[in-house]
Amino acid sequence: MSTDAALQPETVPAPSAVDTASRGRRRQGIAGRAPARPTPVAAFHSVSAATAALLGLVAIGAVIHEPVLIPPLAASAALVHCAPALPLAQPRSVVVGHLLGAAAGYAVAAAAGGSAWAAAVAAGVTLALTTVARTPHSPACATAVVIVLQTPAPARFVPLLFGATVLLVLTAFAASRIRRGAPRYPAYWW
Repeated sequence: MSTDAALQPETVPAPSAVDTASRGRRRQGIAGRAPARPTPVAAFHSVSAATAALLGLVAIGAVIHEPVLIPPLAASAALVHCAPALPLAQPRSVVVGHLLGAAAGYAVAAAAGGSAWAAAVAAGVTLALTTVARTPHSPACATAVVIVLQTPAPARFVPLLFGATVLLVLTAFAASRIRRGAPRYPAYWW
């Protein structure tokens, strides 16, 4: 080896088309599956509609002197307004899912008491019930947890829960008709 060759910088071969395509697929695998970023107008519309629906629940609660807004309903509002095409956001899943969560919560609380262990079981039972009923709605699992841990009176809680879920569905329906180009909600009613 000559001294001239030792002083020359080593050249790196250009990446082949196969290497470039492979890297492109890896990047797409990491970032390519995320939904497209909504336009500012669409994001503002969805967030405003969800916030208005939640404020409506708070206002109803203030008028009747009962808490109507519970955390699972905020999650439901996010689904119906920001991801209206998902099966989890459809009216059947929202309304029936929360009612199944309430039933599971009250049943588990009656059988096992109001512990965190029982709340976890109630969430699992809700997940099973909503899966079998074809009403997937993850916030319904949280409804079961709230019921086990807080033990609200069923005669007051269940009608309020039902009314709140119907209100969320109707506000999402109305909001999807207001903005031109918005995805139509629901994709199916039942």
